[in-house]
Amino acid sequence: MRQLKWGTPKALRELLCEVVSWKSMTLTEGEREFPSKVAAKLKDLAYFQENPEHLGLHNADLGRRFVTALYKHPSAAETVVLISHFDTVNTEEYGDLQEYAYRPEELTKLLHSRIDELPAEAREDLLSGEYLFGRGTMDMKMGLVMHMGLIEKASVEQWPINLLLLTVPDEEVNSSGMRAAVPKLLELKEKHQLTFKLFLNGEPVFTQEPGDRNYYVYSGSIGKIMPSALFYGKETHVGEPLSGITGPYIASFLTQRMEWNLSLQEKVMGERTPLPVTLQQKDLRLEYSVQTPYRSAALYNVFLMQRNAEEIMNMFEKVALDAAKSCNQAYSEICKAQSVTPVGQVRVLRYDELEKHALRKFGADFVAGIKASVHKREEWDDREKSFRIADALIIECQELAPAIVLLYAPPYYPAVNSSENELVKKCIAYVKEHGFEKFGLPVNQVHYFNGISDLSYVNYQDAGEGWTVFKENTPAWGTTYSIPFDEMTQLHAPVLNVGPFGKDAHKRTERLHIKNAFEEVPALVEGMVKMLVEKEVRC
Repeated sequence: MRQLKWGTPKALRELLCEVVSWKSMTLTEGEREFPSKVAAKLKDLAYFQENPEHLGLHNADLGRRFVTALYKHPSAAETVVLISHFDTVNTEEYGDLQEYAYRPEELTKLLHSRIDELPAEAREDLLSGEYLFGRGTMDMKMGLVMHMGLIEKASVEQWPINLLLLTVPDEEVNSSGMRAAVPKLLELKEKHQLTFKLFLNGEPVFTQEPGDRNYYVYSGSIGKIMPSALFYGKETHVGEPLSGITGPYIASFLTQRMEWNLSLQEKVMGERTPLPVTLQQKDLRLEYSVQTPYRSAALYNVFLMQRNAEEIMNMFEKVALDAAKSCNQAYSEICKAQSVTPVGQVRVLRYDELEKHALRKFGADFVAGIKASVHKREEWDDREKSFRIADALIIECQELAPAIVLLYAPPYYPAVNSSENELVKKCIAYVKEHGFEKFGLPVNQVHYFNGISDLSYVNYQDAGEGWTVFKENTPAWGTTYSIPFDEMTQLHAPVLNVGPFGKDAHKRTERLHIKNAFEEVPALVEGMVKMLVEKEVRC
């Protein structure tokens, strides 16, 4: 039997440090170069030298690519898909230590001389010697490294099950990599006659509260959607303020009702989503003037468990109608007190209603031209483009103003859950039993991974067509942003997330628990995958 390159905790640690050193911040050249480096590493394995057609680099967007690596047993159809992302967030918060953020061994040693700068818990963890610090160590290059080690071992030992490694860019922003990978998964499924048995992610364990030291496995992933609004008032000079109505004034009524709105919080299986919060609120003007700001926009974050895009839009519209009612009442009262005639009543309409109105008024070519002119602005991201398309349309349809235009801004992560799936139940039981027996590791189940993950784009289930409301009310849809909903429904297999324990993702104190990452979790995942074969567990 061939000797394993990555078969020991020491070798895995060395591989992780090398992979972390490949800078791959989202939307950078490093992110574009990273997949080739992973593919080169995998090409060193004997299996992919003998089966080079099982290793592939595939286009995502903006020059970015994702990697697939298939270990195919000659007599097996059942396949576990190993999912990870390789992009990381920025490193500005490291300050003068930024150059060490991608050098975990050096950074961890160096932090001992800067220990007074660390928060108490990070200080304690550093002194314990049990953690490795650095950008991407936890989120989530260790998950990728673990999967690389797993596929090597399966190929050398010839496990009678297939493993398909998939690692993608852009999870931290729009999940462009995973959305592009969905059709490729179906293509590989057909080409190699695979039966997808389990989608297994390696996202890290996130603490449930400050100081939490428990280890978790996740039988689902929380969803995220961003109901947004364009507030279009009536312009005026600051010397005649009540001859118009400002966008910020209208926005204040909706934002106050959306922020921390309990009706938009879900509670499922004893878990609950974080409360909604405003992610952005701004004036759409690009310069200062004494004309009042009559156009503004707001972006709200809503987490999901069982609700879909249609349900959230219906709830959002209800909140907006209440906001508009209160706004109109307050505005009418101040106009009455100042003996001024109001400029009109604020109405609420969805983006699809605005677009249909513009189509009737100007025709399809005119609307398409507006969208094209916005999409040419490369400096604007999908969220900005969504607001600007709605803004450009209502400028041409001012008979609808003043108004609150409701829309969706990317990205959208549908919630996914497999807690009731028998295979997932047996997988979790295995990790719980062997985690405690072999390592004294208490393992707890969480029904929804609370860090958002690419699992949102597999095993999609929608009893109706709730996704069509998202499509119709997302101005950027079909040009710079789309979700392969139809293909996602064809990726039938339960989901599970088993990854390493770490702390402080996206912070300068991001760190990985050494024993858990290099010994415990790889052994548990290996045993769990082998159990799927030995016990012939069926979905």
